[in-house]
Amino acid sequence: MRKLRTSELNRLSIEEFKSSSKMPVIVVLDNIRSLNNVGSVFRTSDALKVERIVLCGITATPPHKEIHKTALGAEDAVDWQYFENTEDAIVQLKSEGWVICSLEQVENSTSIIDFAPEKDAKYAIVLGNEVKGVQQKIVNMSDACIEIPQYGTKHSFNVSVSAGIVLWELFRKLN
Repeated sequence: MRKLRTSELNRLSIEEFKSSSKMPVIVVLDNIRSLNNVGSVFRTSDALKVERIVLCGITATPPHKEIHKTALGAEDAVDWQYFENTEDAIVQLKSEGWVICSLEQVENSTSIIDFAPEKDAKYAIVLGNEVKGVQQKIVNMSDACIEIPQYGTKHSFNVSVSAGIVLWELFRKLN
């Protein structure tokens, strides 16, 4: 086996990415404090062609050198918008026809393993604060809650790892 050179990867330009069809998924970051996590979510969203990212509350916005450190330029390709309050973002997304799914450990959550996205639906996946998770008021506004099965002592993935797991599963199931 030979490792591929960057020139062999057939990467899209930013213009090609912006005009390409996207996975019908929006990522909502609910008060994410780590700029490295924000950058990582941008990079994963770029890789899987997410529609856009919605940054809420204390979540930092580009341009920022700490976001760029992990996003590696993906913050220039993936569309994003900012809302001071996550609730306002959820209200707008619902009015646009997005199905709101919080990634959180709640009563009667659906395992990501069992989650069956409908092919014609559009999904907004809410990821919560690294310590407090998704706010209860946002959970209450959600159409569904998805949970990643966990078996160790922490029952908590890093938010950027959670984003990677859920977005990959959605990509796999929608394609």
